[in-house]
Amino acid sequence: MRFTKMQGLGNDYIYINCLNYEINDIPKAARFLSDRHFGIGSDGIVLILPSDKADFRMRMFNSDGSEAEMCGNAIRCVGKYVYDNGLTDKSRINIETLAGIKELDMVVSGSKVEMVRVDMGEPVLEPAKIPVNSAKDRFISEPVTVGDRVFDVTSVSMGNPHAVSYVSDVDEFDLHFYGPKMETHSLFPRKVNAEFVQVIDRNTLKMRVWERGAGETLACGTGACAVLVASVLNGISERKATIKLLGGDLLIEWKQEDNHVYMTGPAVKVFDGEIDL
Repeated sequence: MRFTKMQGLGNDYIYINCLNYEINDIPKAARFLSDRHFGIGSDGIVLILPSDKADFRMRMFNSDGSEAEMCGNAIRCVGKYVYDNGLTDKSRINIETLAGIKELDMVVSGSKVEMVRVDMGEPVLEPAKIPVNSAKDRFISEPVTVGDRVFDVTSVSMGNPHAVSYVSDVDEFDLHFYGPKMETHSLFPRKVNAEFVQVIDRNTLKMRVWERGAGETLACGTGACAVLVASVLNGISERKATIKLLGGDLLIEWKQEDNHVYMTGPAVKVFDGEIDL
């Protein structure tokens, strides 16, 4: 099987062209391929497929084999993959995902895509749709006990569920203790991506993320979008801000005109290879 390893801010996935190719037992393949000792090593795998609704369709599976609805870093790399490999000659394309169809605008330099701006759509704030086990109209700055601490949690869906909390020093925060406990908290029936955020100023936020099915990753695009939305709702930031992640920076904007969230960031090819499945 041919594959391409790509990363967006260090959030690395294995990309497989499935336009004319099928994989049997995708969850098992994802677990094997993602293993950093016995496989290729990644946060998961991404399948690029034909679509009858958009230019292409994307499916993504975490390193534990579970399928996720969306990944902002991964979808930027899908755009780069299809353009750089001549599967499209358009710099603006639509990608079908389990979280809906997303529009990508690609910045091309020397025939290669360097940056991608993604229309991530409207944030979902109704608890039942996120989902969160709450009867409230919105889940904003609600106290949630996790281990020995109480966090004020704001929950947002960007096609997948997020729980955003604020801490004084994200570098010193014990993410590996609190992250998995937040991920599997009884409030979240489908688990949750947990973001912990330090406010630098109204235009700069610093975050770490514990992702469903993957643990701590260097970056999470949907998480960065959820962090901006949560910060606007809590009066902490402007509607456009730089989100600083372990792997680098993303520019996120929540536009008032259409209520859509826009994410701009890099997409990088690491290497091509082949492996026996």
